[in-house]
Formats: sequence, structure tokens, C-alpha cells
Amino acid sequence: MVLLVPFSVAGVALLNTGLTRSRSASHTMLSSLCIFAVATLTYFVVGFAWQGFAGRPEHILTFSGKSWGWIAAEPLLLRGVKFDDSRLALIVLMQMFSVGLAALIPLGAGTDRWKLSASTLSTALFAGLTYPIFAHWVWGGGWLAKLGTNYGLGRGFLDVGGSSSIHVVGGLTALSIAWILGPRRGKYSAEGMPAALPGHNPLIAVFGCLLALVGWIGLNSSGAILLYDVEIARVALIAVNTMLAAATAALTTGLITRVRLGRPDASIIANGWIGGLAAISAACAFISPAAAITIGIVAGTLVPFAVELFELRLAVDDPAGAISANGLGGLWGVFAAGLFVSSSAQIPNAAGATASAAGNPGQLLAALIGIATLLGVVLPSTYGLNWLLDRFYPQRVSPEGEWQGMDLQELGAGAYPEFVTHGDDFVPR
Repeated sequence: MVLLVPFSVAGVALLNTGLTRSRSASHTMLSSLCIFAVATLTYFVVGFAWQGFAGRPEHILTFSGKSWGWIAAEPLLLRGVKFDDSRLALIVLMQMFSVGLAALIPLGAGTDRWKLSASTLSTALFAGLTYPIFAHWVWGGGWLAKLGTNYGLGRGFLDVGGSSSIHVVGGLTALSIAWILGPRRGKYSAEGMPAALPGHNPLIAVFGCLLALVGWIGLNSSGAILLYDVEIARVALIAVNTMLAAATAALTTGLITRVRLGRPDASIIANGWIGGLAAISAACAFISPAAAITIGIVAGTLVPFAVELFELRLAVDDPAGAISANGLGGLWGVFAAGLFVSSSAQIPNAAGATASAAGNPGQLLAALIGIATLLGVVLPSTYGLNWLLDRFYPQRVSPEGEWQGMDLQELGAGAYPEFVTHGDDFVPR
């Protein structure tokens, strides 16, 4: 299952590429490869040292006689990990794939104007600080995981496959990048009305969605088994829930775009599919298929309206819909985990105890605390890190480079040399 996770990385890379413009297609795909490489290397050097795993060394703060882990205390360069058939070795491998997947999410919001070098520097900050610290709080035995044992809030913060740690953290970083870079040239008129700048290849984007499904099944299954001690026999349920949520989300989004726009919109339906996958990840191992369908329907409803909200009302230019699909879809998934976790589930938690989430309102409160942490701590932190980076090393390409296209500006050749690739000749500067 761990070895299926890279399919999700390939899927998101293709989605981002298909939803960008043709003159930036090679740049987006190469950026995906470089971002994944930087993320995995940074995680190898320092990321796991800050994330760790439950029961291993960590730095602890004590309040009112209760211990709260805030960051791991592992050796750098994975020197504390023995690479054999142990659970820890598999967790490290899964997390290296996961941090690479999370790091690709901001690229969807920054494509067409985010310099390759800047995106890799931003990724180093993401994989070295933002991701591993929050992942420790959730998966490494940190304070969010211990809300159950310390305060009786269900089993603590629940996130099997990364709705929060991967998708919301990546989506909030995408929002930060979109704010810092600003919209693409010609996206908004002088009156603030957005122009349509469609992706160049919906075929690639939709194929990426299908690849992502394979990776998500592997990610959700391996997370359940390795991080929450779920029996292997439950893999079938996890796969069914994952597929149902993605399918219902995509169909719901398609129906909404058909009613509101007069025809289905391929790019928004692709976002709906990803939104369903992001939403189901948190509770995929502990809910019924009927609950998975409900989660998918809500995700598929939220995504198209969120795309419109960010683009039309908030003037946030997000070419691949990463903020809506991953960020908002993941937030809904975290909230849904507090609502729909199976009443009969005995859930071993990341802090080492076993608790029942049988109708415990504390489970929902733990989810709300996690959401508040994401919005109140992670968002300002990731924005601040990228804002500082932008002050020392501007992240946006020059206006001339954006007009010419990222492929020619930074790579010297386009993805489709046999076709004429148009610049912004008719777009006001």
C-alpha cells in the first residue's frame, strides 16, 4: 500500500499541468518533479527529526500536570531509524511520499507565475518546518493526538490519511502563495471582474484524477494500518469508502456546474474529485460506505462554490483549484471525522491508548480544535515564512517572463514546439 502512494503524486502533478496554460506546461511538470525531490531530501535531513512517531523522543511542555508534545527530538539524517521490516521504517517511507504530495499542492495555486527556484526554496521551508511540526501534533504523538487521553475528547484528533496534515496544510500554503504572488496578468479587469484563463488540457487533468485515486487508496490504507493499528482486513472498506467519496463528489460537482453553467465543467469536476478524496482521508477507516457518500456529496457541493468565492469575491487566482479542493475539502473531512466516525469503532490512537468514539461529542470538539489550529497557527506561520522568503528572494517571475510564458522564460523551450503558443498579446498589461 505504501508503494501505491506515488501514484497520488503523479496524479496531482498531471492535474496541475493540465489546468495550467500550454506555454507553462513543461515548467509546471518540471516544477512538480523538483518540488517532490526537494521535499523528500529536506524531510530526510530535518523533517523526520521534527515529526517523529508516537512513543519516541519528543520535546514536552507540561501544563496542569499533563504532558503535551510539541516537536520530536529525533537525530538528523534519519540516523535513529533502522531500515528493516519494522513499522517505523515503513512510516518514514510513507511520510516521505506524503510530504512530497503535500508540497505539490501550492504549485497548483502558483502556476503560470511562480519561479522554479522560488518554488523549491518554499518547498524546503514547507518540508523542513510547516509539515513535520503539524504532522507531529497529529501523527507523532503530539498534543492534538493527546486530546483524548489528557481531556477525554474522544480519541483525540483523528486523521487517518492526511486530510489535515497533507491537504489542509498544503491548501493553506497554496492560499499563502496565491496571496503573495498575486493574480496572473489579465486575470482581473480594472473593475475587478475575473477573465477566463482555462487550462490547456483537461484530458491530462482528468487522467491525473484517476491516477490520484490509486495513490489515495494506498495512502489511506497505509495510514490506517501503520498509524492507527487498523487490521489489514479493513483495507477493502477503506478502498470502497475512498472510491465512493471521490465518485459522489465528482458527480455532485458535475450536476452543480450543469445546472449553474449550462454544461459540465471538466476542470471544476476534476477539482470536485480531488475534494472528495481529500475529505474522505480523515475518517476513511472508521465510517460506513453511506457516510462516505455523504462526505463526498458535501465535498462536491462545497468545491464549485468555493472556486467561485475565491476567484470572484476574494480575487484569489488559483489556476488548479488547489485551495478549494485540497484546503476546503480537507477542512470538511476533518470536521466530518468528528461527525461520522462509526459508533462501534475502537480506535487505537497516536498517543497509545484505545478509545471508543461512540457518539462522544468530545470527538467533534477535538476536530474543531484541530481546525482552529490549522487556521490560527498553520496559516499565519506558512504565510509568514513565504512572506519572508519573498522579501529576500522575490518569488514571482518578471512581467516579461510571464507574458512570454514560463516554458520559454525559464526552460528555453515549450512543451508543444509543433504548435504556436500565444502570449498575452490581447490582454491588457
